[in-house]
Amino acid sequence: MRGARRFALASLVAAMAAGLAALPAASEEDSTKVPLEVIEHASQGVVMNYWAANPDQAPSRIRQAFDKIDNAPDRTNSSNSNFCASNANRDTFNCDIFGLPQNEESVGSCPTDDSLVLGSTNDYRGLIDPEGNFTGWHWSVDGGHSIRNEGLLPPVTLIKTPNREVPSGGDPVTFIPNPCDSVYAASLAYNPANPFGDANGIAVYKSTPELLSTCPAFVGGATNPACWPVRRLVAESEPGQFLDKEWMFVGTQGGVRYVWVTYTTFDFNNPAFEFTAEIHAVRCDENLATCTEPIPISEGDGTPDLDTQFSDVTVGPDGRAYITWSEIVGELANDPDCPDPTQGCDQTFIHKLRVETAPGSGVFGPERIVYVENRAIPFGGFLHANDFRIATYPKNDVVPVNGHPRIFVIWEACKVRLLGSICEEPEVKLSYSDDDGATWTGPIVLSNGGDNYFPTISADRAGGNGLAAAWFTNYYDNDFHNRQDVVATSINPLTGQSRGLKRTTVSANESEADPLLGGLFIGDYIEAVLIKNRLYVHWNANYRKVPLLGGLLNEEGQPVIPLNQQDNYLTITGIAN
Repeated sequence: MRGARRFALASLVAAMAAGLAALPAASEEDSTKVPLEVIEHASQGVVMNYWAANPDQAPSRIRQAFDKIDNAPDRTNSSNSNFCASNANRDTFNCDIFGLPQNEESVGSCPTDDSLVLGSTNDYRGLIDPEGNFTGWHWSVDGGHSIRNEGLLPPVTLIKTPNREVPSGGDPVTFIPNPCDSVYAASLAYNPANPFGDANGIAVYKSTPELLSTCPAFVGGATNPACWPVRRLVAESEPGQFLDKEWMFVGTQGGVRYVWVTYTTFDFNNPAFEFTAEIHAVRCDENLATCTEPIPISEGDGTPDLDTQFSDVTVGPDGRAYITWSEIVGELANDPDCPDPTQGCDQTFIHKLRVETAPGSGVFGPERIVYVENRAIPFGGFLHANDFRIATYPKNDVVPVNGHPRIFVIWEACKVRLLGSICEEPEVKLSYSDDDGATWTGPIVLSNGGDNYFPTISADRAGGNGLAAAWFTNYYDNDFHNRQDVVATSINPLTGQSRGLKRTTVSANESEADPLLGGLFIGDYIEAVLIKNRLYVHWNANYRKVPLLGGLLNEEGQPVIPLNQQDNYLTITGIAN
């Protein structure tokens, strides 16, 4: 299923002792080709697996790496049972000894016990996992200062063909709801050897703090499903579709805990376009036993949008679900919203909102426009001094203000956009609404110069009215606007203004330093969660030096050289309320 380029983690038990073993080659039918436009949109774990199955379409750097991995020796007996305690891992929020990347971070912390922290990532150790699982989870019981346990989310059973399973595929989300008796994770799920041509869906997982603290993450070299005993697909694709870019929120509505998931349905069946994309939502009970059918979200005005992306869902303090997303105008060839569709248009992102009419009803009110952003970072565009993939990605949260819910939406946009694709000094913007999105205040610029991107926003999960945000910035690199830091800020919910920016990184990161990815990928998002006055920010950087694949690919007589490589990090910083 995985092809010769995949290798087994032979004995990753508890501390994930590791070894490599080749797997059988993939079948001819796995080499389904998809258009470049689809590759530019699909989540990064999907793209990496697609390139592994179709190396002729991969960038030369990635293709050559896969070729080397194909020829790696069998290291089944290689192991290092103490690497979680290794000095090389003391600052990262993972226990990786292979020097493979982690990115696209999500994080949850217990609102009543700040010792419990769960992170998740695109974990490129999935490239050497025997089942091809690609979504990593990282569990801490000391407030995020060290890792107690970590692993990969296990496969899930398909709905329409229950005799088949598909592995986790990245695009991670985690959540810890009050009273922290359960923890949740969400992920894409698909056949990594044929992501776009086979059944796929959105997977949700449930476990407990006790299980994650004691369960061996790997048994016999394979992911241990007992760590996540409750798991299911909450939505499955139809032929010619791919479900992608999910987000999840676990909230209490009318005294009942529900799990909300939103996602994008990419459809390749329309002959007029390379694809179309719509937003859907699913609501499940807390045990994932029953889920609604997919609820159309981006059809709120009665007409389906052709090109939608980046949904986000929040359950507000009033118990209602709030969903935001962007409609992209001017990207698709023949887009009827362009003045001249045959010539194409510069991309415009129309940020939109729908609000549940009553807590837990699953019925949503009209579609509201948050803001028409004509200087969005477009799909296929790039920052003026960086090469990694990026596009404007709005996020939302809700805070009680003067007895009513105030909706906040945050996003990044270019201060100047040249030639339709070059983004100069992107700013972080914020708008808010007090009337379910009918009218909006803003946008308010939260950043203070330089290049700013990947904003994340969080209300106080402990129930207060605090609000905070974080994002990547190149502000401190005066020379090139290239090197990267993380900043955080408290936001005054009464005014929407920043209370001052805090640099949370000690030194700037060189985002191109990873030996496998270079400047290609750093994820599509990072996440921060606010608990009272503590902000947990989960992000990635290339500070740590580890030999790529533990030196297992080095030829005889070659030195094994530790190199800077991409890891996930957790920062905890105080925020004024």
